[in-house]
Amino acid sequence: MLSLEMRDDRSEKVRYDYTDYPIYIRRALLSSYPGYAAPTHWHDDIEFIAVLSGEMQYNVNGEIVTLAENEGIFVNARQMHFGFSPGKKECDFICILIHPLILCATYAYERDFVLPVINNKNASYIKLNSDTPWHRTIFKNIKMMYSTRNEKSAVLKIQNLFLNTWIQLYENIPSESQHKNQNADLSILRNMIGFIQQNYTNKITLADIASSGAVGQSKCCKLFAKYIKQTPNIYLTRYRLDKSTVLLSNTDRTVTEIATAVGFNGSSYYAEAFRKWYGKSPTEYRATSNIQRPRSR
Repeated sequence: MLSLEMRDDRSEKVRYDYTDYPIYIRRALLSSYPGYAAPTHWHDDIEFIAVLSGEMQYNVNGEIVTLAENEGIFVNARQMHFGFSPGKKECDFICILIHPLILCATYAYERDFVLPVINNKNASYIKLNSDTPWHRTIFKNIKMMYSTRNEKSAVLKIQNLFLNTWIQLYENIPSESQHKNQNADLSILRNMIGFIQQNYTNKITLADIASSGAVGQSKCCKLFAKYIKQTPNIYLTRYRLDKSTVLLSNTDRTVTEIATAVGFNGSSYYAEAFRKWYGKSPTEYRATSNIQRPRSR
């Protein structure tokens, strides 16, 4: 499992697959995430999901999209998002993150072709379905990027496929009729989630979370409910559990030590919460977890 690293603005710092190229490609099963749900996150990278089998729900800025087999999604830069399955149904999918900087050979490219898509408020996300030709092209490109990831010229081929994908987006996304201000509530929620992700090892109260967003506790709870369908405390608990799986899989620390390290008051409550979300005890998870869980999506 790869943990989330945070930038100063509390967006996610992606661990790329190539040292000098901002590209991340993985295939994953939704069941490898606690409770069949990835952590809520955002980043400067463009994200693509292609569902190979099964289905999942995808939350983008509080909007829920169902993705079935042979469907996918484009998620624009700096959008709050995560995949999940409330019914705990399996989903086999490809996840790709690419920083749009890879398209910006000159400032003119960035100004004329990249920023108009990134800043388009009509394009926070696009569900890719098999009925739309240009959607099918993007879905095919996602699969091809995955299949070429280990080739000698992988970076060049992936860049070429990403460029082709960007052309589809640029030519088909409706242009903005007028500039709209960034959603203030989403900015507040990003701050509160970032606070949790940076301070989960410490004691955190609802008042602390609300204070990090400069709002009252009532509005704090309303924003979490509206956009990520969880209470702040449930999000905090699940994030701590998610971080604990890294320690269970990659260290020899005791369950009690791990519980304390990720912010739980005691091992009993930690074990109870772990079983609730994972369906097994931390010890059982450690014994059976010999596959590294991929990064969140």
